Amino acid sequence: MRIKCPLCGERDRREFYYLGAKDYLTRPEESNLDAMHKYLHIRENPCGLTEDLWQHEAGCRAWLLIERNTATHEIFKVELVNNKKDSK
Repeated sequence: MRIKCPLCGERDRREFYYLGAKDYLTRPEESNLDAMHKYLHIRENPCGLTEDLWQHEAGCRAWLLIERNTATHEIFKVELVNNKKDSK
């Protein structure tokens, strides 16, 4: 799989570190133990279209939000997480 980093260009996926689904960007209040448990331990593993967080670990170290199909490995969109947060 090849990922096109917005800062470094197209690279092999081995340069990137996968964190998980984009819901890591919306951390719940720590006082809500049920929500915190789900946030930390309960993960879906969907087949098909996902939005995931990746870090370009061997390159610019930027965090990326990648929209991809987990069944075909086709990548539809790659954007910087900072840009995504600023656009809200």
